Amino acid sequence: MSSEVRYCDRCSYLFLKFCLIVYATIFWLIGGFILAIGIYAEVERQQYKTLEGVFLAPAIILIVLGVIMFIVSFIGVLASLRDNLCLLKVFLYMLAVCLILELASGILALIFRRQTEDLLNKNIRKGMVNYYDDLDFKNIMDFVQKTFKCCGGTDFSDWKVNMYHNCSAPGPLACAVPYTCCLSKPSEVVNTMCGYEALKKERLENIDVIYTRGCTNAVFIWFMDNYKIMAGLLLGILVPQFFGVIFTWLYITRVEDAIEEYGHYMDGLLDGGPQGTKQQSKWAKCCKCMPLID
Repeated sequence: MSSEVRYCDRCSYLFLKFCLIVYATIFWLIGGFILAIGIYAEVERQQYKTLEGVFLAPAIILIVLGVIMFIVSFIGVLASLRDNLCLLKVFLYMLAVCLILELASGILALIFRRQTEDLLNKNIRKGMVNYYDDLDFKNIMDFVQKTFKCCGGTDFSDWKVNMYHNCSAPGPLACAVPYTCCLSKPSEVVNTMCGYEALKKERLENIDVIYTRGCTNAVFIWFMDNYKIMAGLLLGILVPQFFGVIFTWLYITRVEDAIEEYGHYMDGLLDGGPQGTKQQSKWAKCCKCMPLID
């Protein structure tokens, strides 16, 4: 290739190709693994499913995430192996769109925090209606209430929406809250009726018995208190995507430069001359995905 390289001349064609193949392959395998877990979880969920909705179903979330990662990464693997400009650009645009959407979603959620909380509380209340019918939601809600020491979405009174906990319902659960809302010590035996008639009482009367704050606010507070962990998590998600965009963009420029200078995207990319052609021919025999030299 010409000594004049458009961007970052220290990154050679082979270096960028290797990095892009490894990058796309890793995320392709991760996507396939997540997809497999999601499918397995959904199959198991269907066997015990009593609710038709998919609200907060972890299996559905895993399947969607796995499919997106698998398809995008597969395009990246295929494009980098074949040096296909069309696929490379598709891979670049898809990575860029995913990155922009993630950034935009996070920024909008922070700017419109009140609306975000209202939306979450609304969906949580929908899930609480079928708390005992949807085991996925029940497990998530119990975990959140115990971990973040909270009760309900907005506050503990949200449990009135559940037909078993509503004060008009018959049975011992009427006007009560789930035991995961109760204050407890690790050494104590769990009292499943500790929230008995909590919905009949005011917040101050319940403060020594159950957690009275809502889980949405509790989770947001935890995020703010642990901003370093959240920042590290966000960087761990966004930085690899950013580098993927950069590597793909640089690799596209190398292939385009070769096409413009030599008329064929593989001519001159591997040191040129007969020796380079011979070396590439060996690679082509070892890996059928490598393009053949005319």
